[in-house]
Amino acid sequence: MILTAEHSQNGSPTALQTDTAIHEKSNQERPSYQPVYSSPPPVRTPYDPADALEDLPGISYALELFLSSKMVESEDYCNKSDEKKERLYFATGYGLIQCVKGLMSYEDEDLLAGIEHTKQGNLVATKHRKKAASITSRLAGYVVSSFNSHGVGFIKSMTDVERHAELVYAESLFEKALLGIVYSGDWLAFIKEALNMRTTITVYRTLLKFVNTMDAESLANGGPPEDPSIDAHFRSGVYLGAGMATLILSLLPQKLLTIVELFGYKGDRKEALELLCRAGGWSADSSEPAVSTAQEGVRRTICDMALMIFHLVLSSFTFDGVDVGMAQKIIDWNLKRYPNGVFFLFGAGRSSLVRSQPRRAISFYTRAMEVQSQYRNLHHISFWEIAIATLALWDLKDSLESWKVLQEEATWSKAIYSYGMAVCLLELADIIDRGNQESKSGPSSKEMREQAAKLMEQVPSLRQKIAGKSIPLEKFVSRKARKFTSQGGRLALPALELAYLFLAIAHAPRKSVQETQMLSEVRRSQAILDKANGDPKKYKGGKGYWDDLCLVKFLEGICMRYIAYPDPDAELDPSEEPTMSQEEADKASEDAFNAVLKNGPMIELDHYLVYNAHYELGRLYACRGNTDTAKMHFDLVLSGKYLEVGPSGKKGRYSLENALHLRTHAAVEALHQKRL
Repeated sequence: MILTAEHSQNGSPTALQTDTAIHEKSNQERPSYQPVYSSPPPVRTPYDPADALEDLPGISYALELFLSSKMVESEDYCNKSDEKKERLYFATGYGLIQCVKGLMSYEDEDLLAGIEHTKQGNLVATKHRKKAASITSRLAGYVVSSFNSHGVGFIKSMTDVERHAELVYAESLFEKALLGIVYSGDWLAFIKEALNMRTTITVYRTLLKFVNTMDAESLANGGPPEDPSIDAHFRSGVYLGAGMATLILSLLPQKLLTIVELFGYKGDRKEALELLCRAGGWSADSSEPAVSTAQEGVRRTICDMALMIFHLVLSSFTFDGVDVGMAQKIIDWNLKRYPNGVFFLFGAGRSSLVRSQPRRAISFYTRAMEVQSQYRNLHHISFWEIAIATLALWDLKDSLESWKVLQEEATWSKAIYSYGMAVCLLELADIIDRGNQESKSGPSSKEMREQAAKLMEQVPSLRQKIAGKSIPLEKFVSRKARKFTSQGGRLALPALELAYLFLAIAHAPRKSVQETQMLSEVRRSQAILDKANGDPKKYKGGKGYWDDLCLVKFLEGICMRYIAYPDPDAELDPSEEPTMSQEEADKASEDAFNAVLKNGPMIELDHYLVYNAHYELGRLYACRGNTDTAKMHFDLVLSGKYLEVGPSGKKGRYSLENALHLRTHAAVEALHQKRL
């Protein structure tokens, strides 16, 4: 059973409360991460909605199975009888599992199955919710708060089951909206799901206000700071929902957030992260959580996963509030709890990559594939991450193998997988032609180029849409593929360019990869450009001179910038100390970016380079401590001005514009944190 502090209204223990006194000593002696269940808890039948909360131990056990990489067993346990589909917590638990499956695979059938099961969970929750007040009661609510049908007074008037049903209703609506946004192919469906998100946020805000009000009353009456009448399961659910809703709002660009705030919604990132930490009792002062498995609410681990994703995944385009150390504490504790837990092994891999330890990251991703074979789609996450980690090591053969598996099996973006394969093949063909590597057993450089050309030809037709919108990265690789064809089967530094977009350059070892290999690639391309003596007609059939020059200079600036100023979260290896000084690398980086800005007006296709050069130059100045100049470059990116052309030049959008704006907004907000 799970320990809670909940009591019924007459003071006697409810079904959720356990024999705390009997087990107090053993709970103090047991590790905080020790699993609570060793066998399935009993499930009372027939089902009585009034006893819905007695299913919480069962759904906690199902979640324990799922997070231990026993996904099929968890599904079977939740769905072994039709009756469970009508039980509040089993319906929503099974819906959550189907939601995860749909988001992992992006297969239409899985997404539709997830939507149907979350609809079922939403329907069951609606049956358990407190019935809407009559018109008379609604009018009375404007005078007497206890009659209010939407505020704290209304939540107070509910039974424990009705409050949990309100929480589950919001959760299932959130899951359904998320799946619907991914699946919907038109804007009407997208808007409908966005309105469902608004309803969800409103419910979560009301529930959080209720929890805060009850806690304040408890403290005012001389009681504990957390009202003991609110059970840990409900509390963790409110923290999860309110925390996630607030966190999502905090990720919106400032202009959009200003509009959202007019409707009364606030995106306070600090508050959001505190709420998610509260479910597990995480703090900056301790490496161990204050809440043990015996005391936790059922949604505590989901809160931990949300924190892990924010600090390690969303940190790729935001800086404010990111704490890799906190993420590592959460991962370390949960891996003690779930040593074969695939999701926390993913987290360990991502943490290693963020700390610029790609080899260690690959070992965790490989382990994540070894511990479970039930959901092949989860392997695809590992292959994606390994493809990026091997780019960070400039191990193009292994990166090619990962892209190949994804291209053959995964469904999220065939266009990106095919392009990843193609650029690795082109780079490997160049290596063979230079004589740096023999290809006795494998394909020849000619065969590699032919295969790459076939893949490039397919890329534009493989694009897909989500919510009626194209995936920006797919649009980028499609443009690059068309450029490859128009230039007679040639692109400049395509693998290194892809490594930049996936932050693989940022996390590469400084000496053995950034300086020795990546910069060598840049200099080889620069030498070819130099032979043209500034005359575009003398370069590669007269095509792409200025675009290639700016790309080569841009990638030189990137490599030099990370040699001079490694990522702030990087664990630096003493053996990877570069041969050039920080001052040399810093000056070379600035000169390279300025060369991009100087020659930008001559770019024909890759206009994104100019805007990214301003962004990266701003980050370089921020690393120096020159925040005023840094902000000037950031403001130029955000200004909406056409930076790559003169007043009479061609104007238009550029590749990955929204992603760059998102990162630039984040950089402006984080200038004071010295995390750039």
